[in-house]
Amino acid sequence: MKASPGPLAQLSRMEEARRQTQRQLDMIDRQIIRRMTGLIPQLGSKRSGYRRGKPPDPSAFLERYRSNLGAITVERQPEIDTLSRKLARQDTAIEMLRSRCAPESRPGRDDSEREHRMDECRSPADRRPGKRHGAAA
Repeated sequence: MKASPGPLAQLSRMEEARRQTQRQLDMIDRQIIRRMTGLIPQLGSKRSGYRRGKPPDPSAFLERYRSNLGAITVERQPEIDTLSRKLARQDTAIEMLRSRCAPESRPGRDDSEREHRMDECRSPADRRPGKRHGAAA
């Protein structure tokens, strides 16, 4: 049976998973923006100009834009909500792991436990005295 990876490796993987989730959210935002950019010419073509002495309503374009943006966003809302909740959970887990690796921020720990925690949070190369990362044996 494999031993569990060190906290630094686990933290690194968790941070990479969080970046991936954030990239997915950003991609959804870009897709919504791209769709709205494609709709702008259609939204602007409904200007009626001056009819019977009435000037065109400048807020009509914004109303159409906002209603279309709302409709497109509602289509993707379940995905956005799911990814947002996942991102919040990942943030919480990362903060918990960071706080576990930084015991000096919590008072009331005895020195032997602090030493053990600090050793646990070091990379394997740092734990071995006399061996430097990348140095020849």
